Amino acid sequence: MDFKITLKNVRKNFGRLLVFDSVNFELTIGSSLAIAGKNGSGKSTLAKIIAGLLSPSAGEVIYQIDGKKIDKLDWFKYIGFVAPYLQLYDEFTGYENLEILARIRGLKNYKSKIEDVLKRVNLYARRDDLVRGYSSGMKQRLKYACALLHEPVVLILDEPTSNLDAEGVEMVWAIAQEQKKKGILIVATNEAEELQMCEEVINLDELKLKSREQIVK
Repeated sequence: MDFKITLKNVRKNFGRLLVFDSVNFELTIGSSLAIAGKNGSGKSTLAKIIAGLLSPSAGEVIYQIDGKKIDKLDWFKYIGFVAPYLQLYDEFTGYENLEILARIRGLKNYKSKIEDVLKRVNLYARRDDLVRGYSSGMKQRLKYACALLHEPVVLILDEPTSNLDAEGVEMVWAIAQEQKKKGILIVATNEAEELQMCEEVINLDELKLKSREQIVK
């Protein structure tokens, strides 16, 4: 599958405030990109634009398969998104949250898939507990389960290790490495260590795409 994401001269304003301008890059299967920058530079905003959750003020985000443009309404089929600000259904169990999502996505044979992702994020033993009783770290793990349920081509992680303990951080790194082998990984972070998850870095304070090796140097 020839899958490609292209950003062309993407700009975002909030009223008169210019967040960023002239963002350009192209990602294909096997690509990994870290979005870096100071607080307020627009990392989360750009991640949301790539995911289709926000519209750019100017420019264009293009998803393509085998040279054919994908309608924006269908982007969700290919994207997994994890961020600490995403909401879960607190009044349902962890399993029920995933079951609701699976039905919305129209997944078939989803029971085994739910069990697999719950085991992967180490929540299987707590699958029947209400999410309102989960710790912040457990909720973050469940968000990973939600993002991975449909085996996305594109995995977007905003503050990827937020609220996680050492075991959870190790889990995230394993997920990131696996994603790079089979799809596209995008990470929004201002943590130097998390930049190491990706091979390329775009710094919104500089708007220059660099290799990870250049950043380390």
